Amino acid sequence: MPKILLIEDDTALRENTEEILELSDYEVSTAPNGRIGIEKAKSELPDIIICDIMMPEVDGYGVLEALSLEESTKYIPFIFLSAKTEHKEIRKGMDLGADDYLTKPYEEEELLSALESRLAKASILQEMYAKKEEKEESEDVRNLNELKNFFDDYGTVSTFEKGEAIYRKGQYATMVFLILKGVVKTHRMDDSGKELITHLYKADDFLGFTSLMESVPYPEAATAVEDTELAGVAITELRELLGKNKNVSLELMNVLTESLAEVQEQMLHMAYSSVRRKTAQTILQFAEVLNRKPDDAIKISRYDLASVAGIATESLIRTLSNFKKKGLIEIEGRNIRILDLEGLQDVT
Repeated sequence: MPKILLIEDDTALRENTEEILELSDYEVSTAPNGRIGIEKAKSELPDIIICDIMMPEVDGYGVLEALSLEESTKYIPFIFLSAKTEHKEIRKGMDLGADDYLTKPYEEEELLSALESRLAKASILQEMYAKKEEKEESEDVRNLNELKNFFDDYGTVSTFEKGEAIYRKGQYATMVFLILKGVVKTHRMDDSGKELITHLYKADDFLGFTSLMESVPYPEAATAVEDTELAGVAITELRELLGKNKNVSLELMNVLTESLAEVQEQMLHMAYSSVRRKTAQTILQFAEVLNRKPDDAIKISRYDLASVAGIATESLIRTLSNFKKKGLIEIEGRNIRILDLEGLQDVT
């Protein structure tokens, strides 16, 4: 049960208040003056202190000031209890750091309400401080997995429906994302106005890296291919985090380098492969990114398939029909199911 220290020189009022508090399931310790009250506060460390102002030896203001200088007692909630009702006296107590001020005579309900409120506030603040300390400790990440855990635990979570834009080309980057669920495509328009999908990102991939040194525009747009959930961390916070651990920075650099190599390979594939091979490789790529088994249906728009492959939608549709006739795939509406995985891999 919460422990209360009651500092009051009026014996009758002290005993009466003590009885009220004990009947309300509080553990109560009392002191008849400010000097004894300071000693008890330091030795017993109560959850909250109720203190009169006008007392012998050390008054209430002196008690609060003395306890505010001690590391162990300066955060204990403090309520003044006094007959003084002038505004300047109340202001003096609050300026010294008191949490509340009750005037005599007080109602029992008023006293208990003040206690509950201040104890609740103290509990919330304590939890906030604990979370802050936990976050600060966790910021000392040691590897890429811990960096992803940081995104998952402390990142701002956003959800996007299929087809919804995550960011647009030219929009200034302020966040870096970790994909928690779903698939995202990055894309841009070529000189002829045709959309080209530059990369597909799946769950556990990072998204949105531009520069950690400053906010620069995104060079391409990003759109959810299916319902997607992201955890975002501000670039400034990530920069500070990476600055504490060079190993994580190097691991992240390797991941981004591999991602860039995949984009370059995709561009070469789009530039030099035949229409048939582009189509086959794109189907296989979507199956891999969407985590589909060969016999699972792939539900993807013909437009997105054509954009990734870098071919006209009409050419893609004709090629899909040819694959269907050859028994490589099965088409049901928008769904594509791979029937001959090896055959699709061998298309030239």
